[in-house]
Amino acid sequence: MKYTRNSSTNPYYNMAMEEYMLKGLSPEEEYFVLWQNRPAIIVGKHQNTLEEINTDYVRDHNISVVRRLSGGGAVYHDAGNVNFTFIINNVQREFLNFRRFTLPVVRALDSIGVKAELSGRNDLTIDGRKFSGNAQYLFGNRLLHHGTLLFNSELEVLQNALNVDPSKIQSKGIKSVRSRVTNIRDHLDKDISISEFINLITRYVFEFHGEHFEGYRFSPEDQQNISWLMEEKYITWDWNYGQSPPFNFKNSNRFAGGKVEVLLEVKNGLISGCKIYGDFLGVGDAADIEKMVKGLRYAADDMRRVLDNIDMRRYFGGISTQELISCFFA
Repeated sequence: MKYTRNSSTNPYYNMAMEEYMLKGLSPEEEYFVLWQNRPAIIVGKHQNTLEEINTDYVRDHNISVVRRLSGGGAVYHDAGNVNFTFIINNVQREFLNFRRFTLPVVRALDSIGVKAELSGRNDLTIDGRKFSGNAQYLFGNRLLHHGTLLFNSELEVLQNALNVDPSKIQSKGIKSVRSRVTNIRDHLDKDISISEFINLITRYVFEFHGEHFEGYRFSPEDQQNISWLMEEKYITWDWNYGQSPPFNFKNSNRFAGGKVEVLLEVKNGLISGCKIYGDFLGVGDAADIEKMVKGLRYAADDMRRVLDNIDMRRYFGGISTQELISCFFA
């Protein structure tokens, strides 16, 4: 496995970096990367960006907004947050297996007296409070797994910048975003710097995977390709915000596997347009499902005949076919 300590803090560049490493570097190699961003909101692949952020606050505080490849919910990054990325091959056993990638973090924290655990769908928590969210994206036989680690982030900024769906708070019986998250540093008996923390995580990842890690530096050609991808995709309004299609039906539900919101345009009894938003954790592209239902009669039986043949776990994680179909009807 090759290891890269990426020095860029440009969130547009760093999202492009992940995609380039997944799709553009040697498919024979596997990679582990640690990186940080300047203040930014990183939106899940299938989310409606404008419904996830406090637009005025984000603009006034010069916070970047970037969409990532993977599903899941929006997260806040700043210099007090550390991000980690794995890109691996032969992924069938690792699809939605978050434990393999988060256990080194749990063990690293245990070594400095902090008890953490994998909780819910994709979170790491300390005393029930989240400090890490994780998500995955599948490309061919390669899996990208990435996660956040709140070490010493500005939690007040996080709370103000993210316009979190109230149902996500209410469903967990907690009153505010601020009370749901925590910084690792607040639980340390002995203070350490963020550089020391990064070194600790790196060491435990190396030990856990028991492999030979070889350093990797981006070549000038790599950097040029990443910059091109950033300019063509990750810095654009279309990618980060996009336009909602015209619709005459909108419905959303929250399930154990996440939230799903469906926008439909129905003409003459047929589905002529579809958009699916949400924070679900599938590794496939929901656009595939949007294309499949387009042209169907607006009827649950027709939809079921198509969707029953789909590996729903690949696209929507823990959300079942019946749960998805329920979002298409009031």
